[in-house]
Amino acid sequence: MQAFSVSEIGAALDAEVVGDTDLKITGAAEPADAGPSDLALAMDPKYADGLAKGAARVAALWEGADWQALGLQAAILVGRPRVGMAGLTALLDPGPYIAPGIDPRAAIDPSAEIGPGAAIGPFTVIGPGVRIGAGARIAHQVSVAEGSEIGADALLHPGCRIGRNVKIGDRFIGQPGATIGADGFSFVTPEKSRAEAARETLGEVEGVKAAQPWTRIHSLGSVIIGDDVEIGCNACVDAGTIRPTRIGNGCKIDNQVHVAHNCEVGKDCLFAGQVGIAGSVKIGNNVILGGQVGVVDNIFIGDGVVAGGGTVILSNAPAGRVLLGYPAVKMETHVETYKALRRLPRLAAQVAQLQKAVPKPGGND
Repeated sequence: MQAFSVSEIGAALDAEVVGDTDLKITGAAEPADAGPSDLALAMDPKYADGLAKGAARVAALWEGADWQALGLQAAILVGRPRVGMAGLTALLDPGPYIAPGIDPRAAIDPSAEIGPGAAIGPFTVIGPGVRIGAGARIAHQVSVAEGSEIGADALLHPGCRIGRNVKIGDRFIGQPGATIGADGFSFVTPEKSRAEAARETLGEVEGVKAAQPWTRIHSLGSVIIGDDVEIGCNACVDAGTIRPTRIGNGCKIDNQVHVAHNCEVGKDCLFAGQVGIAGSVKIGNNVILGGQVGVVDNIFIGDGVVAGGGTVILSNAPAGRVLLGYPAVKMETHVETYKALRRLPRLAAQVAQLQKAVPKPGGND
């Protein structure tokens, strides 16, 4: 296990260090669980009481903390805790072990180009014409289909699947089970389907033929992914029909997210778990979609939109809008609507009382 000095950790976090900066740290822990070689994480004053229950000599604290009064020998003073966590975890995480070089049990087509310093694990399959960038690490049981390109310093975890002709930039991370470039869900019937009719008429499908077979529209467009993108476990990005599906630089896509065919996603977007984005949606930069957000096909979502968990976006969303609900509305509108909804039982009871107090027409005086 690698050890880091307090000064090395402080430099990595661009944070102030105080006390004995030569002390060595091998891991991080919550204050009450921290041992002598752990960095206790107490970057908010509300966690400081836990330090007395543990055995940490060094802690990551908030700026201005009285570290000596907390019984510590050294401290790292962090301005923004979660940014500090990002730097610290990056420093302490060695990543999955993938042996250097190419495992003899991997199946690599002779026409594939493997960059210098790349590592490829056992039972991985690299297809014809594939290009793997320098320093890329590909774990066991990964498949990269024909004609695809993976950039430098990429990391493909076990079971990641890359389809044909996919283009992926540098420093990509594909978590276990991520699938990039599968065929899009695109089918057509010989005559207008009931789904098409229902969409056009908002529900009227009278006279539309129901019993029809579905014929696949094949996906020719593949997927293009920028630099510094991460795709979570069992997430799927489908290939485009004619033009490619695109994911911009810096996007972070959580587990079990589905980005359908022909979508175009801008830079630095964040999609939480179980987000579902239907086909041909255009999404701007810095869009944040909370868990289980649904997006209907063929709409536009502007830059900086934030959608809370469970929101269903059924129409275009202008830039900067904060959305919530089904159908999606401004968050403040949704909150007021929900408050009114909670008042409905009381209002119904009041109306019933008022009805009792009003004489019926033609009744006795």
